[in-house]
Amino acid sequence: MIELDAVTVRQGAFALDGVSLAVPPGAYAVLLGPSGAGKTTLLEVIAGLRRPRAGRVLLRGTDVTRLPAAARNVGYVPQDAALFRTMTVRENLGFALAVRGADPAARVAELAGWLGLGGLLDRRAVGLSGGEAQRVALGRALAFHPDVLLLDEPLNAVDEAARAALLDLLGGLRQQRRVTVLHVTHARAEADRLADVVLELDRGGVAVRESSAP
Repeated sequence: MIELDAVTVRQGAFALDGVSLAVPPGAYAVLLGPSGAGKTTLLEVIAGLRRPRAGRVLLRGTDVTRLPAAARNVGYVPQDAALFRTMTVRENLGFALAVRGADPAARVAELAGWLGLGGLLDRRAVGLSGGEAQRVALGRALAFHPDVLLLDEPLNAVDEAARAALLDLLGGLRQQRRVTVLHVTHARAEADRLADVVLELDRGGVAVRESSAP
């Protein structure tokens, strides 16, 4: 479960005051809202990349507000994928496992098969298309079997064909129910296709909308 309890974040003129939300275990939640509303900020708070001024972050019922990002077991895919550009696809996929001292080979092979990356494993990330980069970023975030997956506009910078393929992948992830997902977007169509729970951030508050996903 993902829970924010009266979270407040302020930076310059920007502020989120007393934001609360909850995502049930194994659910696929989509957080909608206009640009500049603070959607990415909330993901950073959950991931441990930004400290709230007040309030609590709870994951699996445990208060993690003061835990560092590495201790939260959260996978995070930022808007720009943020791959290690000089590394190969194989090295990017296995990075999180390698730094934990685990042999990444089997998990990399599993992810490459699921994501359709088998033919790209020895290519450097710097030469990938937008859709390829997003698939690698998704695989890297899932490599260590996180409890929570945070996706920041994962379909925003890809072409129509890549978007359709990524929607299929994310739909498969939703059906597996192995990870609790919070997917940020401004596109209602993504919520209609994927979400069990639709949340809407507007003027610092979060409203729950009903999902139409099958």
